[in-house]
This record gives sequence, C-alpha cells and structure tokens, in this order.
Amino acid sequence: MTPGHLTEYLEASAARHPNRISVVDPNGGTSTYAELNAQADALAAFLHTSGVKRGDRVGVVLPKSIAAVVSLFGIMKAGAAYVPVDCTAPATRSQRILSDCRIRALVVDSKCLDVVPDGEAVEAPGLAAVIVAGGTAHTPFAAAVKSKGLPPRVARSSTDLAYILYTSGSTGMPKGAAITHGNALSFIEWSSSVFGPTEEDRFSSHAPFHFDASVLDVYLTIKHAATLYLITEELGRNPRELARFIAASRLTVWSSTPSALMMLIRFGDLKAHDASRLRLVTFGGEVFPPRQLRDLREIWQGAEFFNLYGPTEITTACTFARIPATIPADREAPYPIGFPCSHCRALVLDEERREVVEGDEGLLYISGPSVFTGYWNRPAETAAAFLDRDGVRWYNTGDVVRWNPAEGFVYVGRRDRLIKRRGFRIELGEIESALYLHSQLLEAAVVSVSDPEAGVKIVAFLCCPERQPPSIVELKTFCGGKLPAYMVPDQFVFQDKLPRTSTAKVDYQALKFQLLAPCAG
Repeated sequence: MTPGHLTEYLEASAARHPNRISVVDPNGGTSTYAELNAQADALAAFLHTSGVKRGDRVGVVLPKSIAAVVSLFGIMKAGAAYVPVDCTAPATRSQRILSDCRIRALVVDSKCLDVVPDGEAVEAPGLAAVIVAGGTAHTPFAAAVKSKGLPPRVARSSTDLAYILYTSGSTGMPKGAAITHGNALSFIEWSSSVFGPTEEDRFSSHAPFHFDASVLDVYLTIKHAATLYLITEELGRNPRELARFIAASRLTVWSSTPSALMMLIRFGDLKAHDASRLRLVTFGGEVFPPRQLRDLREIWQGAEFFNLYGPTEITTACTFARIPATIPADREAPYPIGFPCSHCRALVLDEERREVVEGDEGLLYISGPSVFTGYWNRPAETAAAFLDRDGVRWYNTGDVVRWNPAEGFVYVGRRDRLIKRRGFRIELGEIESALYLHSQLLEAAVVSVSDPEAGVKIVAFLCCPERQPPSIVELKTFCGGKLPAYMVPDQFVFQDKLPRTSTAKVDYQALKFQLLAPCAG
C-alpha cells in the first residue's frame, strides 16, 4: 500500500532493518536505521515543544551530513515542511529565502550563523527555535534536543507540504516551489517500480539537498532500507577523488547532472577504478552530448543508463528514456527525454494552445499527482504557470519539444533560450550541441546579447584542456560545417572553467554579466 507521508519510509525501514546502515557521511561516520529514526523523533519532539506546528516551515542551512538527513525527517515528523538553503550561498540570499517563506525555526551549521536574523545570537526574533548542528554522527544535535523524548503523533496527510525548494527567479528573487508529500511520493513510487532498488543497493548522494535531484537519492534509498553515501561539494568537484570514491564505496546507483559525469570522463581516470558494481546510472538537468555519453557507456558497461527529465515543479522527473547499451559512432543528436512516466500525462501545444501534429514543435505541458501546488506566496506566478483544459490542471514547463513515436519527446530547448536573428529562430542549445562535437573542447555554453548593429549577438564560452586551443578561424569553419551560417557564433571566449550554479548547472546569467560588465572588453 502506498504510504501517505515521506516519514513512513523511514519508520518502515527502521522497523524492518533497525541495524542496517542508512547513511554514510563524508567523514566515514554512519547511522543505522534505528539511530536515524530515533534522532529524527528527538528533533521532532524538540521542535514541537518549541512551538513548531503542523504546516510551519523550518529552514535547513547545513552541509552534507547525517545531521542534515536527520533534519529533513525530523522536521516532517513534526508536521512541518523543510526549506533547504545552500550553506555556501551569500548570507543575504539565504536570508531572503528564509524570510520569504516565514520560517518558524531554523536548523543551522555553526559556520552559517550569519543567516540568522539576529546575527550570531542563537535566540532570534520571530523564530521559535534555532538549532545549531554539531557533534558526531551519533549526536548530531545538542543534548537539549535529545532529551525531549518521543514527539506527539501529529496528524498526517499526503496534501501536507513536505518541503519548499527555491529556484532562481527571472526578477533576481528566488521563488519557492511548494511540494507536498503526495507529490514526492508519486515520483518515488514510480522510481521504485522502474529501477527496482533493494536493501543491498548503495546510492550516491551527489546533488545538494536544495536541488530537486536529491529527492530520488534520499527517499528511494530510505524506502528500500538501502545505504546512502553523502558526497560533499568539494568531493563532487574533484573528479579524480570522486572516481576513487565510487570504486571504494562500491556504489551500485549513481545519479547526477551530465556535467559531473563529463568531468569524471575527462579527468577522473575512470578506467583505473573498478566501478563494476554500478548497476544503474541516472542523469538529468542538462543535455548529455552523445560523444561523452558514448565514452562513459563503454567504461561503465555493466550499468543501465536513464535520462530523466523534469523541472523542480514536477518533483524531479516526468519523462524518462533508457539509453541503449551501444551508442552508434555516427550519432550526433542527443538522446531524447523519452516517454511520460506512468504517473504523468503530457500535452504539447503551439503558441495558440492548439495540439501540435507529430514532428512539430510545441510547449510541453504536464499533469499528474507529482505536479506541485504552486509557488510559495506567489499567486500570480502560480496562475500564470498553469493551464486549465477540460477540467485538468496542466503545468507549462517552458520547454519546447517535438514528438517522435520511436523515441518519445525530443528536447528542442528552453522557450527563454530561443532567439530570433535575421528572421530565423535559433535554439542556443543546438549551437552548444554542435560545439560539443569538437574533439578539443571540454565544455561549451552559448548566450545571446543585444547588439546595436547585428540586433542579436551570439557568444560561445568554451573550455579547452589543450595548451593550444583551436583558432577562431578553425572554430568558425567547424561550426559552419555543422550549423547554418546564421547560427555560427559571432564571438568565442575561452575560459579555464564555466561558472556554475549551486546545483552544478551552467550559470548563464553570470556569463551574460561578463559580457555586459564594463571590463568585459
């Protein structure tokens, strides 16, 4: 029977397998299922006696740790929703997020106390409690938290908020996607049926907890009483050490963005490390260039590969594609995002909101139980994101796709990354895909800016590990052989590395800022 609350996954696994290892933290510390559940109960009891009620929001500003996992479950056991915040982000941004959702309590690392409204004071105005994490895996919180006993049984419903994830807003102010327990459960139950996890699995936890990809890592692991291996941001950015970690930890399930995997391919010396226990690799959030995907597929031959697509608002994934065991050497087009997950329905409409015919491009709309309730305290933006059609509420993903009966949905690009130049419509992601075919280029990101003469200027930012990068003439010639003339970039800029957001995606706004800044030249 499908549970009605994410915390039931932990409680059921703790009852079945109390002594199994649930989480391994970055320092090698461990927590059993019985310990994890007891610590979450203690935190929930403390929050309850501090005045946190069902429906409240509790901020979490912690690095990857057992304390962070305890916090997620403890907050939900108290009937509240957790709001994870990037502990490496500027304090002012974190404060805006925590203020926006009016948190009732805060669980914070001792190194991040500047996000507390009252500076470093542990008692802050408007907060029922500020809990400073520390200690060991077995005592992640202060003694006061552990002395409260079991929490009272709080009423639970699948319609209760489980968490709020903040995504970048076009205005510069992050907006919070409010996800219910029912939303998340529908995705985890689908994942369970497709990926077949067991208690013997060892899951990676590469995504930060403020990124929606972490939902698969954490809850699929806990549901099946498997073991979750936490990966710090520092380790995640060190491909050589990460390759060693995958082998030494004998991971069986890996999930990350393509960017992380491409760094592993290029710099991780993967062939020198035994990752033969890997049986499942999922990726999403970005396009995976076929050449690099082929290289990885040939090294990790024993694993099944899946491309998962879905914005935060649809709880991690709404379509999926199984990658074939052999990728043809002449394939240049990225693999599609595939077919709708069984708990989702898809609709493709043109600008006039008419269904498109097979092969035509249109905006992808999704409905189903995993679609979020709306943006926190943003009724106008929530209303604009949905379309009511024949009594069904459809979420507009903002992504342009076309339908291919053999392979499912083919991703064309973001609506907000489609530009017009010289009367032609251009998807900037298509230019990136062409650049990734160049054997000397490691990374590519393409942006557009206004230009008084050309109207729109296309700039390609490139990373090249070679001492002598290809010349501008070479790049122009190469692009001219892959793209129409109107899509060839006007400018090429080489960098040591591309700027990335806290969720490891290319930071296009930062690249545009480089061009617009006075020193950009």
